[in-house]
Amino acid sequence: MDTSPLFQAVDGFAVLSAEGMAVQQALERWILGRAGEVGAEQMRFPYLLPLRDLARFDYFHNFPHLGLCACTVSERRWTAYSDNDPAATADRIPAADLDDAAFALPPAACYNVYLHARGQDLGQDRVITTVAQCFRNETHYKGLERLRGFTMREIVRIGLPASITAHLGHFRQRILGLGQVLGLDLKIEVATDPFFDRSSDRALAAGLFPTKEEFVFDGTLAIASLNYHRNFFGERCGITINGTVASTGCVAFGLERWLHALDRRFEGDARRIVQAIGDAP
Repeated sequence: MDTSPLFQAVDGFAVLSAEGMAVQQALERWILGRAGEVGAEQMRFPYLLPLRDLARFDYFHNFPHLGLCACTVSERRWTAYSDNDPAATADRIPAADLDDAAFALPPAACYNVYLHARGQDLGQDRVITTVAQCFRNETHYKGLERLRGFTMREIVRIGLPASITAHLGHFRQRILGLGQVLGLDLKIEVATDPFFDRSSDRALAAGLFPTKEEFVFDGTLAIASLNYHRNFFGERCGITINGTVASTGCVAFGLERWLHALDRRFEGDARRIVQAIGDAP
């Protein structure tokens, strides 16, 4: 078990204390303040994603190992379970007793933003911020650094390429500035995030023009990222800006990972952390 005054974490599950919640809420206030500066609308989306929508993004083609699905006990097994079938008290339900899955737990917060805008000509840029409880099936779990379920706050821009790159450039400086004020030595590293077929021309372009930058704490832990998808989601969802296929970009914050970094930096002192975040421009 990984413990601190701010949290307890074991086997990919985390519980935040009152002090940990105070830190997370202070961080959320800072992010929402910066989102407001760029005119972001606050939105909240459903807690499950239809698999047909994830298929639109090639999610299981690219990340078959990460997906977590939601399904129900098959009707033909209801009676057996209600009659105290031993399987009903086991630590897992056999796949044969479940109906086919039609929904997945969201792996990221931004997917719903693109799905919400599908089939629309927006006429102008749109900026949306949303938060989601996200889930990924990882090979291992470690404290707040790698969880089964975690909180992701994103600031998403839908527009034309120049405005997307400006959006990401603006937040690159904002996040570096926050890290400096908080005493977090953040390094920017280029990463890969293959939303598309790795063998395609678009994948080749991703190698030439980085589409994902991560803000790395302590040399290994990415606590935020900048993601430029070009027109991938615009094409897949039929989103246009005055007839031109939209491009998209998002700024993502892993809130529990920030909590881990801040816990390390301030030795679990929630009062100092909240004050430091409050003082950050």
